[in-house]
Amino acid sequence: MSVQSTDRVVIVGAGLGALYAALTLAPRPVVMISPETLGEGASSAWAQGGVAAAMDQRDSASNHATDTVRAGAGTVDETVAQTVTAEARAHILRLTSLGTPFDRTESGEYVMSREAAHSFARVVRVQGDQAGAEIMRALIAQVRETPSIQVLEGTLATGLEVTENRVTGIYVAHAGDDRSAPVLIRGAAHLLAGGGSGGLFALTTNPPRIRGQVIGMAARAGAVIADAEFVQFHPTAIDCGEDPAPLATEALRGEGAILVNADGERFMQAIHPDAELAPRDIVARGIYAQTQAGKRPALDTRAVLGERILSEFPAVAAACARSGIDPVAGTIPVAAAAHYHMGGIDVDDQGRATLDNLWVCGEAASTGLHGANRLASNGLLEALVYARRAASSIEDTLRDVAGDAPELDLTFDTAGEPPRADLVAELRRTMTDCVGVVRDAGGLKTALTRIAAIEAAQPDCDALLNMTATATLIAASALIRQESRGAHCRSDFPETDGDTGVRSSMTLEKALSIRANAAKETA
Repeated sequence: MSVQSTDRVVIVGAGLGALYAALTLAPRPVVMISPETLGEGASSAWAQGGVAAAMDQRDSASNHATDTVRAGAGTVDETVAQTVTAEARAHILRLTSLGTPFDRTESGEYVMSREAAHSFARVVRVQGDQAGAEIMRALIAQVRETPSIQVLEGTLATGLEVTENRVTGIYVAHAGDDRSAPVLIRGAAHLLAGGGSGGLFALTTNPPRIRGQVIGMAARAGAVIADAEFVQFHPTAIDCGEDPAPLATEALRGEGAILVNADGERFMQAIHPDAELAPRDIVARGIYAQTQAGKRPALDTRAVLGERILSEFPAVAAACARSGIDPVAGTIPVAAAAHYHMGGIDVDDQGRATLDNLWVCGEAASTGLHGANRLASNGLLEALVYARRAASSIEDTLRDVAGDAPELDLTFDTAGEPPRADLVAELRRTMTDCVGVVRDAGGLKTALTRIAAIEAAQPDCDALLNMTATATLIAASALIRQESRGAHCRSDFPETDGDTGVRSSMTLEKALSIRANAAKETA
């Protein structure tokens, strides 16, 4: 196996957190591991809503923190919420200076949307639903012009080398269908910013490659994983048969769009006083119930937007057009889809994981900000804040390490093994059927048993093992949390066990033990 040592910081991922961290570290040399061409395949580029930040003088970071804690259903770290929201304004100004064309009024103020569970309109947006794409475009342009940043496109991280609880390298392979044997890169420091886990589910809004691999590789190396059971299901994925499902941004409901069923009934008013702007978990379960009852739910934008949806929300309009849906004349069919993983690799306030020489930011991290139910548009904010913090912590750690390093030149052998498509499809069906919007003990034990069988069918494929590791952690954590809290809903434990909950913490070793016991009980 080829081994390359470098004084560069190795960054796994190519989304918002990875790009922002690389730019923050400049001129310290870094190398980014990007499975696709920059700008393709990252969840950040698909984010429609925007970045939550108290930019209006009538709003405050304190109000934003309060909303974050309230939405998180009792498991948000309040100190984290306060410090993250306090930084939000500075990051919006920084993104603006880097070229992000945020929507502005004629007087130069930021145009903001109100989204679910926010007490104020504080989501800074771009062209209605283009925030993620435009922020990414601006950052990629900066990265391309920064000589200290090397990007290895078409390269996939598959595992971590660990010595005495310290990460000493990252295994990478060719990302195409002709997977290669791994190459080991030993960097000066290692930052994981490779996305979440939504693609582990058959119904998801996430890009195809976002299937929990980064969380899984850290777990397989011994890192502690926190809050794994808390997976957020977006209420309004467009139900049109596409995989992944296009997203009908929450900003549409912020504009006043309503949810109706096949009978024309507006059903959310009877479920929560905030109706369509209730916390996401509540709206998702309302939509799921309508779907299960055969009353195909839909989003109705006609009265509040009419033809304006075509120009003000171009991503939604394009998705509708592809599927023959006319949002001006009719409604948009929707379904609850796996969207964001609140859980992830456990990190401290500087983004440091429980393994030494490893930092994590973005959706792969669990910081304590989101609790059991992420507040809308806090995901991009968290990625920005922790990318900067992790980069600063890495810089502090490497003060005595050389500030220059040649670019890496990797050569891959074509001797790798991609995950079998049938096994990935079976894993995704299992997660949606048994670990979805509503869960119970029987389904979770079935899921764990099936995941073990999927893993055993291709035991030497690291990419598949990374997926099954994360799936196992999600299902095992969901099984031992015997209550319903936030996005975690148990039909056999429908009540919440107190207003204040306890964050979960689990190693893969513990999750595998739970999985083994589940197999015995279902045998």
